[in-house]
Formats: sequence, structure tokens, C-alpha cells
Amino acid sequence: MTTTLGLPDDIQACLFDLDGVVTRTAVVHAAAWKETFDAFLHAREGAHHRPFDPGDYDEYVDGRPRADGVRTFLASRGIELPEGDPADPPDAQTVHGLGNRKNELLLERIRTGGVQPYDGTLRYVEAARARGLRTAIVSSSANTRDVLRSIHAEHLFEVRVDGVVAAERGLPGKPRPDTFLAAAHDLGVEPARAAVFEDALAGMDAGRAGNFGHVVGVDRVGQTDALYAHGADVVVKDLDDLLGPGGDA
Repeated sequence: MTTTLGLPDDIQACLFDLDGVVTRTAVVHAAAWKETFDAFLHAREGAHHRPFDPGDYDEYVDGRPRADGVRTFLASRGIELPEGDPADPPDAQTVHGLGNRKNELLLERIRTGGVQPYDGTLRYVEAARARGLRTAIVSSSANTRDVLRSIHAEHLFEVRVDGVVAAERGLPGKPRPDTFLAAAHDLGVEPARAAVFEDALAGMDAGRAGNFGHVVGVDRVGQTDALYAHGADVVVKDLDDLLGPGGDA
């Protein structure tokens, strides 16, 4: 193992998820999803509906492209909606309408509360780059570039494969490995020589399905066992934990 980075010696690239790994936005996503789904369920089923809960977020939504999250959660409740169109207004009772309502709420929360990075992750990315490793950001979010710019971290990632890029290339999202595989390809690195850093169960599945050389689970919410069960090679609370003594590269 590379003692200062906690990675196998043959790893040449690091592929990082955004929300929950680089930025503290996973909790904001979860709150926006809850507000969206609870309003929808209340309107559909009345005051006694079963609310959207953290387990629903982890199992059906976290890490997936927006429309996939809508479909997967609704299917878990036996609900099917028309697909609609990506341009549907946020009050449309369609898959894309609900997804657009969630994004509207997310952006409102980001505007009012801002975005905070995980400083330990930024130190880790800088340490990896200092040792010559290639770096990419891989996220289902269509807001990835704006979020990275808001924390002045866009320059830390040579390649960006996000919701916008995935739509342009027709790449299926997590738990499929295609977005991570695309990032490795764009960096010119074989998957077996790339490490995936993820906090979502769907991201763990993607890392394992893509046969990546190392899969790091980042446990922000107390799901260490689940991250291991979904394919993590190692789980840490913060990427600082993988750095050498004193957090030095």
C-alpha cells in the first residue's frame, strides 16, 4: 500500500464522487428529496401517508441520476408516473416534473445556505495530485461545475463526468459503472489502476461492477457495514484518515 495515501501501489488515478465526498451537499440533497416526495405523497394519499425517510434516500435515491431516483423510489411504493419531458415544469405530475421540483428546491437551499467542502477531501486530492496521480470528479449532479466553482476546487480535477456529460454521451448512471469507466478512459487509465471514492451505496455498486482497482467508501452517516456489503475495499469517516501522519503527502 502507498503509505501516505492508503492506496495500492499500482493505482494511477482517483475518481471522486461530489456530494458527500467532496462537498457537504448530500444532506441538502436528502432534504430536497424529502420535501419533494412528502408533498407528492401527501397530495396523493392524504395526511396518513408514509413519509420519505433516510433509509429511502440511501436505498433508492442517493448517487443515482435524478430521474432514476424518482423512478426507483416511486416503484418502491408501487407508484408509476408518466415519464414526461426533461423540460416539464416542477408542478407536473411526471417523473421529470418531480425531479425538476427537487432540483428547484436544491438550488434554493444552496443559494440560501451556500456549499461547504470537506476540507479533508480537498487535502487528500491535493496530496494525490502532488504524488502524480490523475484526478476526476464523477457525479450524477447536473450542477457539478457550478458547485466546484463555488468552493474554488474546479482546478483540482482534470476530468469531469457529471449529469450533463452523461446526458450528452448517453451514459447510464450509478449503480451502473459507465460514468466511472468514462472518467478513467478520459484520463487514459485502466479501471484496474483507478480508485473510486464514494459515499453512496449505488456508487459502491458501480465501483465494484466496473472492476476498479480500489473502492473507498466514505461513511458520513453511519452506514459502514452497508458500504462494505456493497463492495468497499475500505471504509473511512473522512479521507484525512487515509493520509500519512499529520495529513502530509
